[in-house]
Amino acid sequence: MIKMRLDEVAAAAGGRLAGADPAAVLTGDVEYDSRKVAPGGLFVAFAGEKVDGHDFAAGAVAAGAVAVLGSRPVEGVPMVLVDDPLAALAGLARTVVSRLPDLSVIGLTGSSGKTTTKDLVAQLAVRLGPTVAPAGSLNNELGYPHTVLRSDEATRFLVLEMGARGAGHISYLADIARPRVGVVLNVGTAHIGEFGSVEGIAAAKGELAEAVPVDGVAVLNADDERVRKMAVRTRGKVVLFGESPDADVRADDVTLDERGRASYTLRVARGSVPVRLRVPGRHQVGNSLAAAAVARELGMPLRELGEALGELELRSARRMDLFDRPDGVTVIDDSYNANPASTAAALRALAAVGEGRRTVAVLGYMAELGEFERSGHEEVGRLAAELGVDRLVVVSEAAGPIHDGATAHPGWEGRSVVVGDQAAAIDMLRAELRPGDVVLVKGSRYRTWDVVDALRADGHAA
Repeated sequence: MIKMRLDEVAAAAGGRLAGADPAAVLTGDVEYDSRKVAPGGLFVAFAGEKVDGHDFAAGAVAAGAVAVLGSRPVEGVPMVLVDDPLAALAGLARTVVSRLPDLSVIGLTGSSGKTTTKDLVAQLAVRLGPTVAPAGSLNNELGYPHTVLRSDEATRFLVLEMGARGAGHISYLADIARPRVGVVLNVGTAHIGEFGSVEGIAAAKGELAEAVPVDGVAVLNADDERVRKMAVRTRGKVVLFGESPDADVRADDVTLDERGRASYTLRVARGSVPVRLRVPGRHQVGNSLAAAAVARELGMPLRELGEALGELELRSARRMDLFDRPDGVTVIDDSYNANPASTAAALRALAAVGEGRRTVAVLGYMAELGEFERSGHEEVGRLAAELGVDRLVVVSEAAGPIHDGATAHPGWEGRSVVVGDQAAAIDMLRAELRPGDVVLVKGSRYRTWDVVDALRADGHAA
């Protein structure tokens, strides 16, 4: 966070001071979790349905907060009073960006792969200068400005993930910190229940292309026709990435090793370089190409880029985290979240890693699919069967259509089973797993990761 006087903070947030010294200087981070407040910081108090942040205001000041930004006074606490703390946070972030003219903002959106690609971009950007990026998926109207406010005078690159659950959401975020480089990864069916159609999702994701300024760059997936068409919606330069022959940043000759890690030839207008990724999954080719396209626009030389791509790691938890147990069982933890597209990518990774071995897929419910809920789950089940997964464990009756899609495939009777919950899935795996098996675990935030934790613990116990 840049240094700001409290009267400047109040002006930026559209509020007024109460019991606070206007000349007091904010020198620390802005936090909405009072446990994370440090000396010189600002605590943002939200009045939630179950917890009211104002009740923790005094404790935040005792921990060193210069003031508390909130919607009502708290006795004995220096306050920045506002009508809407969330809107005030956005205003404060907008002001911070305006005071950092040398800051380059990179924004990323897409139906799947946002968090992983954000992590990849950040790892490349930091090689070129001080970089700020969120941990995990802080991509909404709270997490986005919160990440922006971590920037200071030394920050050169700000890498931001941009989520959307409806029209106008990405435009709102872009107005807080407008990306000079905007990346659109793909258009799928994630959150289709909120949007109503894939076309609605494409319209919303394309708001990022529209937000890119004239002197900016829209980095678009050449392999996704809906994303490619967004080129006409931007005022900035267009850079296409993908495996299509006309992509500006392209991968040729893609191969996978025994751990599902891709190697390819990276081609750009003025040369090529070999790349060998450390991250597993065929879908990481596209994610790494998007990151490479951003790095090229930020000025990274091609030779350095080739080496850097080979050193990239998965930083956010429970996203294609592959580990081996002492008993020879390999686990792919992709349990953070799920939609049909990301689950399809994970199943293909399972098939690649498990070639010549017995493969097991533990799949949970995929949320927010609306009228496509049944068809989306069935599609995933069909793919599991087509890829030859040896054992499919479907967690909960809500995810039952995955089982239906799989068992409709000839010869699949008895290879798929529906269990009531995570505990039942764990019991089944404990009874059935044997050395050499490869297990994928994936689902939509319904504690599917409990299965992974049990598999990891069992491995250590062995």
